[in-house]
Amino acid sequence: MAYVLAYLCVTVWIYSICARGGFWLVKNSSQNDREEGPLGVARPDTWPSVMTLIPARNEAATIRQSVSSILGQDYSGRLSVVVIDDDSSDGTGALAAACGPVTVLRNTDLPPGWTGKLWALKQGVAAAEASHPDYILLTDADIVHTPDSVASLVAKATSGNYVLTSLMAKLRCTSFAERCHVPAFVYFFQMLFPFAWVNRTDIDTAAAAGGCMLVRTDALRNAGGIDSIRNALIDDCALAARLKAVGPIWLGLTERVHSIRAYDSFADIKAMVSRSAYAQLKFSSLLLIAATAGMALAFLAPPLLAIFATGLPQILGALAWLIMAVSFVPMLRFYNLSPLWAVALPAIATLYMFYTLTSAYDHLRQRGGAWKGRVHVNAPSLS
Repeated sequence: MAYVLAYLCVTVWIYSICARGGFWLVKNSSQNDREEGPLGVARPDTWPSVMTLIPARNEAATIRQSVSSILGQDYSGRLSVVVIDDDSSDGTGALAAACGPVTVLRNTDLPPGWTGKLWALKQGVAAAEASHPDYILLTDADIVHTPDSVASLVAKATSGNYVLTSLMAKLRCTSFAERCHVPAFVYFFQMLFPFAWVNRTDIDTAAAAGGCMLVRTDALRNAGGIDSIRNALIDDCALAARLKAVGPIWLGLTERVHSIRAYDSFADIKAMVSRSAYAQLKFSSLLLIAATAGMALAFLAPPLLAIFATGLPQILGALAWLIMAVSFVPMLRFYNLSPLWAVALPAIATLYMFYTLTSAYDHLRQRGGAWKGRVHVNAPSLS
């Protein structure tokens, strides 16, 4: 049995390294793009109009920095900002309005069958439709952009005729809890949705990062609008799937866009992950079992074999653990962390397995999708 398990572990990691879109290499990163120009592409002759939509629910701690970063953009085209105050009780809307020329919409009563964020975005998109922007920038209230962020996004979008251009914001990685979780969170996301596959038109894999998504307005309309994903908990990937059906999309990492939301404790991150982890598995107990078994095989079995087995299984377990650790190093470097963290990836993966099981448990007890006082229990993907 140990021999079979050891061979499976090594096979899984050789496949992951060699045949899964090079997810671990951090290729689609704009880490050095300030020297290369906007995401390494030419600027358009004419800058299209962009409307930024920022849904915000009780975001008083971050909304001013987020809005100010958009208002401070060095962008030659028409750029407007709309904040949708999603029934906040902490003065979020007033704080946003005080930043400058910003339109603040007050979210109306949440109808059945919608998540709060998507209902807010629907109203923002309706406002956008009235002013006919070429592109809509969907960004979150905890996201801060460098002054050249919008220009870079637009240049990338126009150069590739992308209907969706998304950048995964560089998440805050300051506290011990964040250092334990954040690089692995992005690593696992890329493992699940290799960016190289997302960016290919001949592969169905679709994903996006909700903190920064530049969407072509006509494509959003052709894809069915926000209504088509109205109850999706993982709304960014759901929207990416809709948009990839109507045109090419692009997703990458970046240094230009940062999240300033703090996750100071393990409990904070557990709540964030558990909110939607079971939704990623389509609320399926069979997929939950399969995912748990797959994570255990890939991340837990190698160190257990390396420590407790003997002979060839021990050697193969150590080899699989080494491959795993090496594959994690580029992401650690992206977050300026020591490569020594790579040895701990099995333990970190165990935490994420626990959070996923917690997500399923929360769903069963009618607490699924809890976010800032709202609970969205059942959110199957729309067909």
